[in-house]
Amino acid sequence: MEPDAAEIAPEVEVRRSRRRTRTVTAFRERGRVVVAIPARFSRAEEAAWVERMVARLERTERRRRPSDDELVTRAARLSSTYLGGAVRPTSVAWVGNQGRRWGSCSPSNGSIRISDRLRGMPTWVLDYVLLHELAHLVDAGHGPAFWALLEGYPHTERARGFLSGVSFAQQDGSAGGDGFADADGFGDDDDGFGDDGDADDVLAGPRA
Repeated sequence: MEPDAAEIAPEVEVRRSRRRTRTVTAFRERGRVVVAIPARFSRAEEAAWVERMVARLERTERRRRPSDDELVTRAARLSSTYLGGAVRPTSVAWVGNQGRRWGSCSPSNGSIRISDRLRGMPTWVLDYVLLHELAHLVDAGHGPAFWALLEGYPHTERARGFLSGVSFAQQDGSAGGDGFADADGFGDDDDGFGDDGDADDVLAGPRA
């Protein structure tokens, strides 16, 4: 039996820096985990911090990759908090066929589809996309009434800017729109643990 992907130890690269004195950071780069540590660390300290930071990074990534059932629960919480519980989707699912879109929904049956390109993105970005599609179950357009539904969410403009930047980078500078679909899938009419997905830690203080 082949081991589960979650049980396979990741490839780790350790980068020592003389300029780094009080922090340790872990992040993914080209399929490997990079752990950046102060150059003064001993080999024993390096091993201990690598184990700690890899585990922390993996916990963060699991939190940012919820299951379909967890998406439903998250959507219900967002609806209660920002839409007064006015809408409850019948289903919320990750899908891989959204193309350039971040999400879509069908008011006719209350289903929401979320692009799997969002897996691992900051939670406030995922929440914005979920809330955007929840609002479409109330208002299918993108007029003033629709955007008024999103006014209570504090990260709307930040999330839209984040997604526009991702779209721009992925499309070699030719991005257009913010990547959403209208209600039934037609084209849009138009970031301790940091929000950037890295694991960070601050050391207690300088060594004597």
